[in-house]
Amino acid sequence: MVDILIKNGVIVDGTGKKSPYKGDVAIHNGKIMGLGTITDTEATQIIDASNLFICPGFIDITNHSDTYWTLLSEPSLESMLRQGITTIVGGSCGSSLTPLIRGNEVLGSVQKWVDISTINTNWLSTEEFLQEVSRHPIGVNFATLIGHGTLRRDVMGDKARSASMPELHSMQRLFAEALDDGALGISFGLAFSHGQPATREELITLAQMAADKKRLVTIHLRDEGKDLLPAVNEAISIARGSNARVHIVHLKSLGKHSWETFTQALNLIRSAREEGVPITANVFPYTKTGSLLYALLPSWAREGGKKQIIERIKNPMEKQNLLQGIKELTLHYDKITIASVRETKPIIGNTIADIGTGWGMSPEETLLKILELNNLSVTIFGDTINQEHVELLYKEPFVVFSTDSFGLSAHSPVEIKGDLVHPRSFGATAQFLGTYIREKNLISWEEAVFKMTKAPASLLGFSDKGTIEMGKTADITLINPEIIRDKASYENPFMYPEGISTVIVNGVIAVKNGALTDARAGSVLRAENA
Repeated sequence: MVDILIKNGVIVDGTGKKSPYKGDVAIHNGKIMGLGTITDTEATQIIDASNLFICPGFIDITNHSDTYWTLLSEPSLESMLRQGITTIVGGSCGSSLTPLIRGNEVLGSVQKWVDISTINTNWLSTEEFLQEVSRHPIGVNFATLIGHGTLRRDVMGDKARSASMPELHSMQRLFAEALDDGALGISFGLAFSHGQPATREELITLAQMAADKKRLVTIHLRDEGKDLLPAVNEAISIARGSNARVHIVHLKSLGKHSWETFTQALNLIRSAREEGVPITANVFPYTKTGSLLYALLPSWAREGGKKQIIERIKNPMEKQNLLQGIKELTLHYDKITIASVRETKPIIGNTIADIGTGWGMSPEETLLKILELNNLSVTIFGDTINQEHVELLYKEPFVVFSTDSFGLSAHSPVEIKGDLVHPRSFGATAQFLGTYIREKNLISWEEAVFKMTKAPASLLGFSDKGTIEMGKTADITLINPEIIRDKASYENPFMYPEGISTVIVNGVIAVKNGALTDARAGSVLRAENA
C-alpha cells in the first residue's frame, strides 16, 4: 500500500538526458517509492495521468514572495502552486528578510513596494527567520539567499556609500552566521542604491565567503541597458576573483539602444565559461519587464537612498539636472506602463506618455512627478526586451528558467487595491512551456523541464530535488502538453494557467483537478552542507 499512485502518464524525469517515457509513479511517506509499470500495488489515492506529463515540481530560482511579504501574508502562495512551482528561492536581487539586526529599519530595501508601517517582525537572525516561516504553514518549499543590500543596511543603516573596513568585517560576521544557519548564498543587487557604492573588494570578499561554503552568488547586473557589457564583465570578474559560482538573474538587454550589444554580452559569458569560469544565468519568458520606476533614473540620481532621491526631485536645481539626465536615456515612454502606485491610483494601466499628455507635462517631468506623488512607491511594466534574445537565451545550456515574481492569489489584497502585477506571477511556467516549447518548438520538452527542475536544483545544491528518481522527495507536477497555456495578461494578470492539473509537494496533493486543496505541505529548506 502506498499513499499515491500516478498511473498511465509520460514521465519527463528532469535530468534532461532521458527521453519522456510512459510509466507510473508510486509515492509513500513523501518519497518516490516506485517507477515504471506498476501493476500490483494498492494506493490510498490513484491519479490517472493519461495524456499528461509527469514532471518534477518546478523550482523558481529567483523569487520575491518574501520581500513582497506574501510569503507571510498569503502563505499558500496559490499562484506559484497553480503554475506547478513547488520550491522558491527568496532573498533575490540584493534584498532579503534576514538578518534584521536593526529590526524594521533594515526593511527600507522593500519599502518602495510594501507598506512597512504595517509590518511586525519578531526575528533578528536567519535561523529565527526560517523558524518563523516554518510556523506559517506554506504552500511551497522555501529557501533564502542573503541580500547584500540587507547586510549593508544592517551595518550602515540607510547610508548608501562605500563601506569602511570595520563595516565590511561586520557584514562578514553577519553573513557567516547566516551561512551557518542554512542560507544558500548571497545576492547582489548592483543596480540599486545600496548595491551601487560597493567596492570590488567588498563584493569579492563576500563572494569568496559563499565560495568557501560551496554556496551560490547571484547578481542583478549593475546595468541592463547601454552599459550592459561592462556590467556583464563585472559579473565575470567577480566569479574569477572569488572562485564563486556566479548566477546572473533575469539576464536581458533593456531598450533598443542596448540590443546591439546583446550578442557581445552573450559571447562574453560563453568565452568565460569556455575558460572554466562557473557563470550561469536565468531568464523569465516575457518581453515586458516588471520593475521599479525609480530604477529608470540615471545611476547618479539613485545614489544615497530613498530620502536623497526625493530631495533631488524636489530641489529645483537638481531637478533640472535630473530632467536632462533622463532625456539622455532616450526612454520609450509609450512602452512604460504604470502597474502599481501608493497614491495616484487612477493612472494605473496607463503609459507615461499618455499620463503626460493628460497632465500637460513632458514625459520626463511626468516621470518625476509620479515618483514624487507616490514617494517612489511605483512599479511599472516596460516593453523593452527583444523577443529573439529571450529565445536565444533559452537555447543556451547555461541558462535556466525563473519567474522573477512573487506568489499571491486571484483574490489578493493587491487586486483589491486596484494594482496590477506582472502576469508572470500567475503564468510564467505556462508561458514558457505553452508558447516557447509547444508552439515555437524552441527546445525539447526534456530540455525545457531540465531548465525548470534539475538545473536550478544543482545550482542551489539540492540533491533531493529536481528529478523523478527512486527515493527522491515527491515534488511532482502534472501538465497537459497539448493545452498548457498562460491565461494571465498585463491588463488582467490575476488568471491561473490552463493545463496544470495536479501538483504534489512533499508527497501531499496541493493542487487537485486544477484547484487548490487545503494542504500546505511546503517546508523550509536550508543549504545541505550547513
